[in-house]
Amino acid sequence: MIDADRIVYLNGEFLRLGDAKISVLDRGFIYGDGVYEVVPVYRRKPFRMPQHLARLSHSLNGIRLADPHPGRWDALIGELIGRQPFDDQAVYLQITRGVARRDHAFPQNVAPTVFMMSNPLALPSREQVERGVAVVTAEDNRWLRCDLKTTSLVGNVLMRQFAADHDAIETILFRNGHLTEASASNVLIVRNETVIAPPKDNLILPGITYDATLEVAKDANVALEVRPVQRDEALSADEMWLSSSSKEVLAVTRVDGKPFAGGSPGPVFRRIYEAFQARKQ
Repeated sequence: MIDADRIVYLNGEFLRLGDAKISVLDRGFIYGDGVYEVVPVYRRKPFRMPQHLARLSHSLNGIRLADPHPGRWDALIGELIGRQPFDDQAVYLQITRGVARRDHAFPQNVAPTVFMMSNPLALPSREQVERGVAVVTAEDNRWLRCDLKTTSLVGNVLMRQFAADHDAIETILFRNGHLTEASASNVLIVRNETVIAPPKDNLILPGITYDATLEVAKDANVALEVRPVQRDEALSADEMWLSSSSKEVLAVTRVDGKPFAGGSPGPVFRRIYEAFQARKQ
């Protein structure tokens, strides 16, 4: 159910969600011509805000859209957080190229559309943490700039629905025989007590939680490798994890309908999960 009374931000105003309107000619609606970011908030404090804002800047630069609020995001997001009735939040912000007549080329002298909202932060259940989750696999057929967090997400939507169709939480993607990421998560594996992560290139989103997980592992003196991961290597790993702002770090225990890695979260995951919980506090 949509809470029409929740306070959101739209183009310089804080207002009720039910009163927030944009034009049908907004390029975000017509083309998906925009970027977005999601910032997790614990006890009303944003988690790794500088890193999220750096990724937002990377996405804006990648689609050649000027930052509409340089130096002001911290204050705007802080005010939005303060206007919500819940402590743990997921702040969503979206910037599109604005409203213009339909033409593929960039419009000139058009103000971008800036929208922000905050929802209760929905984290994995205790059962998911303790038992792990199911995933399916597919070929990664999305575009080649997955490092940009754009609103053009139909490829990810189809992959996420493919997972839902098979009672799974995610679709693990492979391109040319190598692990990339999942439809809405990064993916890490463990082999011989070493955490292995695909490199942050144009084929995966540079996950903020991906980085946090690697930092936690390093602090816990767990061996790390960042390198290409072959499909067979991933699917025969000792452990596989998902990481994202809403999943934090989560163990995979079922792949394509079959038990994976013994069917229960592994010891390295349990160690890193507990350390991550301590870090976020």
